[in-house]
Amino acid sequence: MKRILFPTDFSEAATNGFVHALEFANLVQGELVLLHAFELPVFDNQFFPENYMIIYESVELSKFEMFKDEIPKLRSIAQERRLGNIKMTHRLMDGSLLYNINKSIKEDKIDYVVMGTEGASGWSEFFSGTNTGNVLAEINVPILSIPVNAKYKKIETIGFTTRFRPKDKKALKKVVKLAKMAGAAVKCLYVKTSKTDVEKATIKNWEEDFAEEPIEFFVIESDEVKETILDFILLKEIDMLTMLTYKRTFFEGLFHPSLTKKFANNFDVPIFAIPIEE
Repeated sequence: MKRILFPTDFSEAATNGFVHALEFANLVQGELVLLHAFELPVFDNQFFPENYMIIYESVELSKFEMFKDEIPKLRSIAQERRLGNIKMTHRLMDGSLLYNINKSIKEDKIDYVVMGTEGASGWSEFFSGTNTGNVLAEINVPILSIPVNAKYKKIETIGFTTRFRPKDKKALKKVVKLAKMAGAAVKCLYVKTSKTDVEKATIKNWEEDFAEEPIEFFVIESDEVKETILDFILLKEIDMLTMLTYKRTFFEGLFHPSLTKKFANNFDVPIFAIPIEE
């Protein structure tokens, strides 16, 4: 059975992401591991010689009480969606969110991570920061990120961006497998810029290799790669975008507020980020 890690801070974005996590678990016949990470405040114990541990214990207790109170609400959501049969376990961990995501992936043998974010800005923040890039490089499982405005709907069309490299083909095979589970079609996009040199024979070879699969290939000539991807999402009515996590800076640029501003509230598509396999 697949194991899906769902980090939550019990915010609106996280609760919305939980619905997607439930449905994803149902799709892949998996179970959920709910993670709530918190960081204890830093105190200088020379100023708290007697009640130093009491302070820490009280913070931990308050976090535990909140965690205990919120879990029944999530179970209620599962029951309402008739997904109460999905197994859920829980982890309350001290430390940074990204550190504990990575730790849980290893200790709990996680296959996927599903998490809610605050839309475009949430992705920008997630892929920035001093340690985030390093942590992401160490994560070897796909991450499904859910913008807060992305209300759950059945996945019918999955977008996949490619540069027709061998590593892309491995990722596309995973996407096809997921698409078949969902009964969805895959629309594969290659943005051909003035500097790219993918040969027509390579594209034709891919089309032949995937001829029996529910895939359409699209080659669009443009030097505005990010804008073209966003246009593609809207025009082809993509329900979930999948791509390789090969460049952190690419994600930062793709989900930068200045770029997504022109799409207003229309950009609410879940992103399925697949780690590179060499």
